[in-house]
Amino acid sequence: MMDGQVASRLDCRGLLCPIPIIKLAKAVKAMEVGAVVEMLATDPGSVPDIGAFEKQTGHRVLDRSESNGVFRFLVQRTK
Repeated sequence: MMDGQVASRLDCRGLLCPIPIIKLAKAVKAMEVGAVVEMLATDPGSVPDIGAFEKQTGHRVLDRSESNGVFRFLVQRTK
């Protein structure tokens, strides 16, 4: 996925669960359907949280990766 398609970026590094997911939920609500938000987080708890978020909301996690302790998620609003 090209970064040009990312509509908004959330830097949640240093924040602990559940703050990154709360911020993600707000960001997704503010976007149009089909838009993508990139979230960066350092809390390992964000990995299972993002899975639960995907199941509960139906929004799609397009990509998840980790580099040097920073988790990167691309989430697309689906409805």
